[in-house]
Amino acid sequence: MKVTSFAKSLVAINCAVPVFLLAWDAIQGRLGANPVNFAIRTTGLLSLIFLMLSLTITPVSRLAGWSWLGTFRRMLGLYAFAHTGIHFLIFFGLDREANIGSTLSEITMRTYLMVGVLALILMVPLAVTSTNGMIKKLGPKRWKLLHRLAYLIAIGGVLHFAMLVKADLDRPIVFAAILGVLFAYRLIAHYLQLRADSYRLRMVAPVALAARPKFWTGELRVARIFDEAPGVRTFRLVASDGGRLPFDYLPGQYLNLSFTVDGQKVNRSYTIASSPTRIGSCEITVKREEKGLSSRHLHDAIREGSTIRISAPAGKFVFTGSEAESIVMIAAGVGITPLMSKIRYLTDIGWVGKIDLLFSVKTANDIIFRDELLLLQKRFPNLHVTVALTRDPNVQGPWLSGRITAEMVRLAVPQIAISRVHFCGPSEMTGPMREMLIKLGVPETAFFHESFTSPARKTSQDSLAAEQAVPDADATLTFQRSGKTVTASPTKTVLELAEENGIRIDYDCRSGICGQCKTKLVEGRVAMETHDALDPIDRTNQLILSCQARCLDAVVVDA
Repeated sequence: MKVTSFAKSLVAINCAVPVFLLAWDAIQGRLGANPVNFAIRTTGLLSLIFLMLSLTITPVSRLAGWSWLGTFRRMLGLYAFAHTGIHFLIFFGLDREANIGSTLSEITMRTYLMVGVLALILMVPLAVTSTNGMIKKLGPKRWKLLHRLAYLIAIGGVLHFAMLVKADLDRPIVFAAILGVLFAYRLIAHYLQLRADSYRLRMVAPVALAARPKFWTGELRVARIFDEAPGVRTFRLVASDGGRLPFDYLPGQYLNLSFTVDGQKVNRSYTIASSPTRIGSCEITVKREEKGLSSRHLHDAIREGSTIRISAPAGKFVFTGSEAESIVMIAAGVGITPLMSKIRYLTDIGWVGKIDLLFSVKTANDIIFRDELLLLQKRFPNLHVTVALTRDPNVQGPWLSGRITAEMVRLAVPQIAISRVHFCGPSEMTGPMREMLIKLGVPETAFFHESFTSPARKTSQDSLAAEQAVPDADATLTFQRSGKTVTASPTKTVLELAEENGIRIDYDCRSGICGQCKTKLVEGRVAMETHDALDPIDRTNQLILSCQARCLDAVVVDA
């Protein structure tokens, strides 16, 4: 369900109606024999109602699958604070005639007033930090921890009410019962989360607990090939002996494939789309690109029963459920693959946290894993899938039309500012998405991404520079620490020359993605087809990717 600006305005206006009616009745003199006392009690009652409503939003939205309800939680909390403030101001201004001494004396004499004032004081930091800017400044974890004070405030409000009325406890008991149910839900949800975590650790302890999963190189057999969408296929890989996989991996990691195509050695990295809980096989889902040497080879030449040389696993774009209480995933096209691994894993282990997926594709026919996503969403109420079709003029069913926008993200995930976010897609998508998330108030420490550049798209500036770079005829490569100098072939990388000469340089992917092979360039010039794994600090420190770098002149590296 979409929550429009009109809907928000309508709810905000309706929330303000009770206090405006109270003010109107006061003007008309219809508040009874003791109008000040009536106004104090009415605003106090309204404060408790709005506070209970704000606390009810989360359990109702999770149990009913109505994620759009989260849009109104902060609004209801602010109305609770506003009514509490009016409640106190009427007491101070009209009952105590704005006399500070009299007010303080009354508060210290009556316990129920001290409890109520303490609850009001605790509400102040919650109201001050209710903006997206404050969420970003505090960080999601600290913000959530601070706003758990709402439960303590609610207890204080109910006690204040019960101690005030003394004998007529019917309404305080109702509020206490509601609060008790909310606490019970919290405890049960926490218990279920602990049980899910325990199950996850028992089932996949080698995977979830390994600081560095064992890196393996060898051959896997293609057991099955599935068509997922036009031009997209899934390849299921199994051990040659039919046993369990010879390596463990985390959801979101990738493996490296090695081929020989038309006499040319090709290394490409593909994300594992399957869940690590399924230890007998792993799957990669690949889109065929007309200009993609590796993807064309997979689609055109690889058949069921073929063997492929694999190196795995690698990558840090992972999520196991222990990192956060909820996760938002945003994907474009075949960028769904690492996120699908996480979704499959989290649903396999019965993770109780909230999972939101926003998926952008061209048309309904291009929705990779469509049937499985619909089935998982039906079976797991904590999974919510939003699909945006960018080039389909006849959008039908549950899908949305257009590209993923900030408003679309805000409507689908109202609590985006305090969520862990993972996004993946082509490189031209990940940059704007990063800026969008920052504007939505998501701290940079709370979002993680992985990008890819399709060979079918415009050649990157790095690739152009590498192609146009002409090496010197007498180019050499010196390994400074090893004390070796070799002739540098224009077709061989620094890593390949190191391997030929028995010099160890660690690597994982060979495709310039993982960054494991970073090496310091001491002297000389190199050309690289991609700089994806190098950040600005790496470049400033003259680091190169040895799996990509080819020598252009007399090069010296720290190896």
